[in-house]
Amino acid sequence: MGPQQEELESFAAASGGTIYVSDRVSFRTEGNQRVICVHGVVFAHYDVEDRAAQAYAMITLCESGYASQTEIARSFGYSARSLRRYQERLETGGIGALARDSGRPVGARTGSRKDRGRDQTILHLKTKGLSNRSIAGRLGVSEKAIRKRLRRLGWKPRGPIAQPCLAFEQQVTADAVSAVEVSASAQGISGNAPAATAERGEEDALEAELTSLDLDPLDRSTDRLLAAMGLIEDAAPVFAPAGNLPMAGALLAIPSLVASGVLPIARKLYGSIGPAFYGLRTTLVAYLLLALLRIPRPEALKEHAPATLGRIVGLDRMLEVKTLRRKLTELAERRVSQDFGRELARRRVAERGHVMGFLYIDGHVRAYHGKHGIAKGYLTRTRLAVPATTDYWVNDGAGDPLLVVTAEANAAMTRMLEPILAEARRLLGSGRRATVVFDRGGWSPRLFVKLLAMDFDILTYRKGHVPRVAERRFVLRQATLDGHAVEYLLFDQPVRFLKGKLRLRQVTRLTESGHQTAVLTSRWELPDIEVAYRMFERWRQENFFKYM
Repeated sequence: MGPQQEELESFAAASGGTIYVSDRVSFRTEGNQRVICVHGVVFAHYDVEDRAAQAYAMITLCESGYASQTEIARSFGYSARSLRRYQERLETGGIGALARDSGRPVGARTGSRKDRGRDQTILHLKTKGLSNRSIAGRLGVSEKAIRKRLRRLGWKPRGPIAQPCLAFEQQVTADAVSAVEVSASAQGISGNAPAATAERGEEDALEAELTSLDLDPLDRSTDRLLAAMGLIEDAAPVFAPAGNLPMAGALLAIPSLVASGVLPIARKLYGSIGPAFYGLRTTLVAYLLLALLRIPRPEALKEHAPATLGRIVGLDRMLEVKTLRRKLTELAERRVSQDFGRELARRRVAERGHVMGFLYIDGHVRAYHGKHGIAKGYLTRTRLAVPATTDYWVNDGAGDPLLVVTAEANAAMTRMLEPILAEARRLLGSGRRATVVFDRGGWSPRLFVKLLAMDFDILTYRKGHVPRVAERRFVLRQATLDGHAVEYLLFDQPVRFLKGKLRLRQVTRLTESGHQTAVLTSRWELPDIEVAYRMFERWRQENFFKYM
């Protein structure tokens, strides 16, 4: 046995200088030499200055299962994260990648002109309010590199802003603060009490002026205290500047939300839900914005950070699940939802009456997740029959909704069309005729007679067996409708139903594949190409169901 072998065996023997990694692995270091033993057998021998050899030994021990990743990293003075980095380097670049020193490459000069220029660029972009991610994208480096560079440069973010910004109604002023304080102390109520608004009797003033006493939009402790004392009924929305705010695109819907009249109508019908930090306006705005963010149910809020969502509505925190459910329960108990929908529909008729000449009606199945036992409905997206309700929507000629009615026990469209159109007639008035567009689900010649008596024209697909028309009889029609150039092969003819008592017009379209689609209408004066176009534009309503 040679002297070198004897020396290695002496290293393998247990002694006071031996470090045990696990019950199977140990190592001993003398001078610059280190020996790793597994079950008393020499596993590796290397110089402690050889970083690549040590990293390879640790990786081999871990992948061989002799010790856990945590045990190996702790025994050799590394973190588990460092050991994982070594494993990634070995996998991607081989043993040569293990020899690379940590930190900046050797030879890179610190404080060079290039580095100083980059530092100035980073500071310049940061003072403009750009986020670390945006700066990293411009310079082609990682966000972590920008964060480290800013830390070395001693850059510190700005402190809390001195005053709120971007409130819906107005900024906080010294006069407003003093007015609130005097009103709260003298009358026991806040300056934004709803009674003062009701006395004015103007729709645009239904939303009381909201102010906040908190100087930091991200800390609304003062407003929460006032709400707990019963001095405010809704927290004012106050927004803090931010270079990067997830889901902020939902705020683009705020102008449409204000123009829709949802808030003043809700204030008129629901009044107030009592002193609270999350009042009526906040509850409605939050729920509508959450729906646009594809968060349709309160339970889904558990998957999102309340602080992040809170900045979308101008508060420090979004309503949590139990709070939002409690607010919705309070609103539902007042049983004015039908009046609320009717008031919104009246407003839409007054503002958009020019697109009410055609009304698209269709049913939308909505899955039911409650505790009551209800009939099942076929849910298209899951292709299953599940407990569900059917909402029948009435949309205008542009595809925007006018009103919605929930069917009782999933009633068919033939049963729902008459009461729905009776409600639409009350909204449109008695002297206005409209054309109702629906699919084959509403096919019933006897129902058509009733709808015509209600001063509604009909436009629908013909159901059942339809005699084919000879292809030579079709005529090419071309026109520009709603700014779109359309062309169809059409054949126009009168047809009769109910033993000749009901006379309607049938416009048949021939497609390139030879398929014929028959469309029935009571509009005799309408050009045949527009009859086909209005029927096929029913997909505007389908697109509303899909995206909204």
